[in-house]
Amino acid sequence: MFKKNDDKRQTAKIECLIGETTLIDGTLSFSRDLRIDGRVKGNVVQMGDEASVLVLSERGRIDGEVRVGLAIINGTVVGPVYGATYVELQPKARVTGDVHYETIEIHPGAVIKGRLMHQEDEGDSNVIPLVQQAGAD
Repeated sequence: MFKKNDDKRQTAKIECLIGETTLIDGTLSFSRDLRIDGRVKGNVVQMGDEASVLVLSERGRIDGEVRVGLAIINGTVVGPVYGATYVELQPKARVTGDVHYETIEIHPGAVIKGRLMHQEDEGDSNVIPLVQQAGAD
C-alpha cells in the first residue's frame, strides 16, 4: 500500500545526527536525511525540493514547527508537523499540534493533541510550501 514511501524509508541514509546530549536553540534547516536524538528549540525545516527524511527518536524533542518531505516520529513534537508526502507516528510519538500530511501511518500508542489535516495535492489552498520564499517572514 505504501510501497513508494517504504522504499524511501529503507534506502534512506542518515546524513546528520543530532545527539542525545545536544540542544539546538534556533531554526534547524537541513537537506538530505536527519536523525534527532537530542532537543531542538525552534523550527526544523527541510531545504530544497527533494523530499528529505526526518527521524525523531523516542529520546528526541522538537519545540517548534516541523516542515519536511517525510517524517518518522517516535519522540515529542510541540508544534505543527507538515509532511509533504508521508508522516509516520510510531508508538512513542507525542505531538501537540496539528499534523498536515498527504499519507499518514499511526501506530498504536501514538498520541496527537491536535488535528489531522489531509493535504490532497499541491493545488490545495490549505497546503503550505516546505520552504518559504527568501525575504518572507
